Amino acid sequence: MRFMFVGDSMTIGRAGDYTWRYRMWQHLDATFDGPYEIVGPRHELYEGSTDYADPAFPAHARRHLAGWGEGWQHMAPLIGPAVRDGAADVLLVSLGLIDLGFYTKADETAANARRFIAEARAARPAIRMVLLPVIPNVRAEEDAPFAAEVDRFNELLAKAVADLSSAASPVLLAARPASYDIHSDTYDGTHPNASGEHRLAGEFAAALHQAWGIGGLYRPQV
Repeated sequence: MRFMFVGDSMTIGRAGDYTWRYRMWQHLDATFDGPYEIVGPRHELYEGSTDYADPAFPAHARRHLAGWGEGWQHMAPLIGPAVRDGAADVLLVSLGLIDLGFYTKADETAANARRFIAEARAARPAIRMVLLPVIPNVRAEEDAPFAAEVDRFNELLAKAVADLSSAASPVLLAARPASYDIHSDTYDGTHPNASGEHRLAGEFAAALHQAWGIGGLYRPQV
């Protein structure tokens, strides 16, 4: 089974980060019963760095399709070729905050998410996807219109999942981590620190395990 991580700055990480991708690799390595592969056209952190917090993070597990400052509108035209080239079976997607913060309102962002799903399926009709809702960042505490757009988008994303999921190509909406605190689970009010990385990975792991029996219960690795 081949997994692809798709996301923005919260997913790609910066020099010195572990990333939630690393936490998911640890989880899959510990619980997945069978062969698996992590695929994607990229492998680096922000600005091309390869300085992961754990230098032993194997090169084959660093693959992804994530970019600092990239959102649904950027990934929609890229996902088809990436899925086709990597023969991805499962997409784990964390996108939307950067769109709402800098590029598009909730309705247009949701339209781009639907386009993303369509492009992924066009490349690989049986692909499965797990989508994470947008977690409001520190900006939402002081910018009420922005907070409202985040809430509106999450509603539209849930509707898209309900509308588009199928037996042939199921789409899941992961839960927002109930105990996620931007003041203790991020290093700057947006990007996850170690505890935040574990919480994000834990929600993806829970969705995979509960819906499809993939992997096991999430237990943070050291």
